[in-house]
Amino acid sequence: MKKRVVITGMGVVSPNGNGTAAFSDAALAGKSGVRRISRFDPSEIQVQIAGEVRDFDELAWVEKKERKHVSRVLPLALAAATEALQTAGIDRASLPLETSRRFGVIMGSGGGAQEFTEEQYRLFFHQQYSKLSLFCIPTGVMGTLSSELSVRLGLRGSSHVITTGCTSSTDAFGYSMRQIQSGRLDMVLSGGADAPISLGIMKGFILMKILTGGWNESPEKGSRPFSADRDGFVLGEGAWMYVLEEYEHARARGAKMLAEICGYGSTCEAFHRVRLQECGEEPARAIGLAMKNAGIGPGDVDYVNLHGTSTQLNDRIETRALKLALGEERAREVPMSALKSQIGHPQGACGAAGVAATIVAMQSGQIPPTLNLEGGNRDPDCDLDYVPEVGRKKEIEHAVCNCIAFGSKNSALVLRKIA
Repeated sequence: MKKRVVITGMGVVSPNGNGTAAFSDAALAGKSGVRRISRFDPSEIQVQIAGEVRDFDELAWVEKKERKHVSRVLPLALAAATEALQTAGIDRASLPLETSRRFGVIMGSGGGAQEFTEEQYRLFFHQQYSKLSLFCIPTGVMGTLSSELSVRLGLRGSSHVITTGCTSSTDAFGYSMRQIQSGRLDMVLSGGADAPISLGIMKGFILMKILTGGWNESPEKGSRPFSADRDGFVLGEGAWMYVLEEYEHARARGAKMLAEICGYGSTCEAFHRVRLQECGEEPARAIGLAMKNAGIGPGDVDYVNLHGTSTQLNDRIETRALKLALGEERAREVPMSALKSQIGHPQGACGAAGVAATIVAMQSGQIPPTLNLEGGNRDPDCDLDYVPEVGRKKEIEHAVCNCIAFGSKNSALVLRKIA
């Protein structure tokens, strides 16, 4: 019999709320966390808005003397991970050695410490050598992020970073699920974290012409998935971390179970480094594989948490993919929403953010809304039920969490409510 994998802890550091409670309230209320950029002066660039995490004290998580040696992504991830362990009822200081050896860290990040590396290059090319970090190389290596968490939290199981673009944290969940089901680990700290808001990274995305440039004066309206006048995504940051464990293991220790991860599917279109094929077949197949893995059909899906980036191509093709995966009639019946309308696009952490919104929806019986999709502003090619502007009451037993990434990657999860 296949082992069941459940979520027993959740921690959140998000543009629209720090901590699970604040995030839950904001998500259900449709509170946007998109603002004018404050981390640097954005006046010289045409896109001046982002989904920044505000009111967050990095030095509460990283000592001042070592802050120059780590990326912003570490304190974000550490804060979310600490809350996840606390809500799971785990005292890391008293973990027995054998327990810690079967407790892994498997997380997703699209850019990891990329903003840290950018700063190191800036210092180098300005010949400010004395300000360079001694750890400029190891901190810049993607895999170091999970190692930092393992070291600081005393977790001795496998320590891996999955980096597959925007599907990174979704794939980290899938990998974690399989590690638990295979019996290699009992528990995994999983999820995603990214901190890509820096001048150089912004300039790179602007060069690609995929960020919205028309909402500098009205930041909260900038992320507008499925709208007729969408013109690109809003860059975001944050961390959404979870404790995953085997069902019987969780039950034996009396843990509260937030949801079950019961399905995962992943495909590659093998088409282009950034573009999607118009047909939507491979994103649909990833969703189908996740449903098959969960043992459910289209009629069992009560909610879909959408990738919903707010780009012309992605939103149109994701809509088409859902029709293929669920059947057009069923796809029109299932309510769906896009958290990115509230927080922007936190890159490789977006799948983990979507899982948080889905757990909130399951536990509250209310779906978070898709913002900036006012009445007559709908793209005719995006014609499903995106729960516009205002949340909706809905009991959810099974939900699909969908993600699409650069490099033709597609990944999806199925979550089941714990009765």
